[in-house]
Amino acid sequence: MGRLIYSTIASLDGLVEDPAGDIAWGAPDEEVFRFINDLERPVGTYLYGRRMYETMLYWEAAHTLPDQTAVESDFTTIWQAARKVVYSRTLESVSSARTRLEREFDVPAVRQLIESFEQDMTVAGSELAAQALAFGLVDELQLFVMPLVLGGGKSWLPSDVRLDLQLLDSRRFGGGTVYLRYQVRS
Repeated sequence: MGRLIYSTIASLDGLVEDPAGDIAWGAPDEEVFRFINDLERPVGTYLYGRRMYETMLYWEAAHTLPDQTAVESDFTTIWQAARKVVYSRTLESVSSARTRLEREFDVPAVRQLIESFEQDMTVAGSELAAQALAFGLVDELQLFVMPLVLGGGKSWLPSDVRLDLQLLDSRRFGGGTVYLRYQVRS
C-alpha cells in the first residue's frame, strides 16, 4: 500500500501564494529541484485541484522547449510518467496524458485509491490538501521553506486541523531553503 504525501513549497511565514495569488517566488533553484526530482521519482499518482493542475500542465509539453535544463528535463519525464487525478467542478476536460477528471473529492474513493496502489501518491494544492488532511488521509508532509517572508497570502495548512507530527528528516540547502519531512501520527 502506498502513502499519501502532501509536499509543498512555502515561505517562512507558511504561505504558498502571495496576496496577489503569485507563486513564482517559490521556484526552486537547481540544487533544490534536483532533490525534489529524487523525492518525486517513486511517486505514481498526483492528486490535483483545478488551479494546481493548470499550473502543472506546463510539464506536459515542457520537453518540446529548446532551453530546458537537465533538471527540468528530468522532472518533465517524472511528471509525464505519473498518473494524475484532477478534482474540479468547473473544468470541462483534462488535456494531459494519464489524467482523469473527478468532480468531487470522494474520501472513500481516495482512500481505496491509496490502498490499491503500491506506489506513493502526492496531493498538491493547499485547498485539496486541506480536505485530505481533514479526513486523515495524509501520511506524510514534505515542506520546503523558502528564505522569504510574504506577509500575506494563502497558508499551506488549514487553520482547523490539528496534526501530531514526528520529524523524519530535515535538510538545509545552499541557497537557504530548508526541507522538513514529517510523518503524521495516528
